[in-house]
Amino acid sequence: MFSKDVYVARRKELFKRLSDQSGIVVFLGNVEAPAQYKDNCYKWRQNSNWLYYFGIDEPRYAAVLDLDSGTETIFADDVDIDDIIWTGPMPSVASVAASAGVLNSAPYSKLDWVVSQAIIQGRKIHAVPPYRYYNTLKMQQLGIEEPSEALIRAIVSMRLVKDDLEIAEIDNACDLGQQMHTVARRGVKLGVVEQQIVGDMEGVALAKGWGVSFPTILTQHGEIFHCHAHDSILEPGKLLVIDAGVENNNHYASDFTRAYPTGGKFTPKQRDIYQIVYECNELAFSLTKPGTAYRDVHLAVAAHMLEGLKALDLVRGDVPQMVADGIAGLFMPHGLGHNMGMDVHDMEDLGENLVGYDPDQKRSSQLGLGSLRMARRLVPGNVITDEPGIYFIPALIEKWKEEGKAKGVVNYSKLESYYDFGGIRLEDDVLITPDGARRLGPNRLPIAPDDIETIMNQE
Repeated sequence: MFSKDVYVARRKELFKRLSDQSGIVVFLGNVEAPAQYKDNCYKWRQNSNWLYYFGIDEPRYAAVLDLDSGTETIFADDVDIDDIIWTGPMPSVASVAASAGVLNSAPYSKLDWVVSQAIIQGRKIHAVPPYRYYNTLKMQQLGIEEPSEALIRAIVSMRLVKDDLEIAEIDNACDLGQQMHTVARRGVKLGVVEQQIVGDMEGVALAKGWGVSFPTILTQHGEIFHCHAHDSILEPGKLLVIDAGVENNNHYASDFTRAYPTGGKFTPKQRDIYQIVYECNELAFSLTKPGTAYRDVHLAVAAHMLEGLKALDLVRGDVPQMVADGIAGLFMPHGLGHNMGMDVHDMEDLGENLVGYDPDQKRSSQLGLGSLRMARRLVPGNVITDEPGIYFIPALIEKWKEEGKAKGVVNYSKLESYYDFGGIRLEDDVLITPDGARRLGPNRLPIAPDDIETIMNQE
């Protein structure tokens, strides 16, 4: 938790950005979520919007900001003796609220009355869309029928631009993520079970931070984007994709991806594809700067990728036309990157289009480009990922082939020899600076193909 002045200033700015609105803003913190039974819960994680404006990392808290009077009230319950037996003495709600700079507090049950009175009076209720089951039911119970776009836009405009305190936290999370990935890389040995590597790397996340920032992806089937099965043994001639990050103790995230030849040396075919992805990662970073739309960076990467695939005779034709036709989506069906911060996919619970697109931008329907989560014109303080990839997904290739799609452009016969290739993704975390960009974290993970082979054969 930062000093209370940080949260006071953030809420003051939120009031300012909602100055053309009236009514009340309702913030719901998360509650404990039972895993198998009531007293055995999933690992606790507070709502990120709550953390951003209040910093209180405890369950079953809520708050109301009155846009007309300017008053702020936190709702939660003081512990009783039954709670103390299990948890020990806890600070009063009033003192916790004061630590966030909020002077007024009340029991959690009074939240219902406050909101119901506002509704009776015809006042507008501003809230963000819930993503947890309890808060979804609580919103219905409170009579809040729909999220407030005005509130969402105000929050997005603030959280998209990280201040120095947040940047330091993300740098710390990236440091821990780089340490975790280093442990993972050192564990890449033939005959090792994937689960062993996952256990070793996640041990770093738990020993030095809150834990992983999302379920670890570690697989020899890189063509499966979110493969969480870790029961395979590392085999010769495979590529191991490791996509993982750490959430630090102040709940800021990192997110890195690397791809390693399981035996420590790329095959010629692997190196050819890896080199293209590596160049795409470097190109994206070189183009990333204030004023540039990340959508344009995605398209530039798509063009470079298709140039490389054309040189390998996997596609044929005019590259700009292939970009326009969405051919790159066959090989990279995801976007170039996403926002990152307190959430690894920052604020996407608020709506991808409101978070990742400027008002004058329209989301594409094309495969790949349509999955771009961050398309906005970049400004200093944005934190985004740079994660191009090339994947050979047999079912997708066969579908395009059967539909006659891109006939004469995609070399389907040659692609058949890549059906057992897997995929490659290379991801760094990037801060937009006033004069360009910098990669976050103290030491960039090895990424150039020669460097990968060298370090893997030294460890």
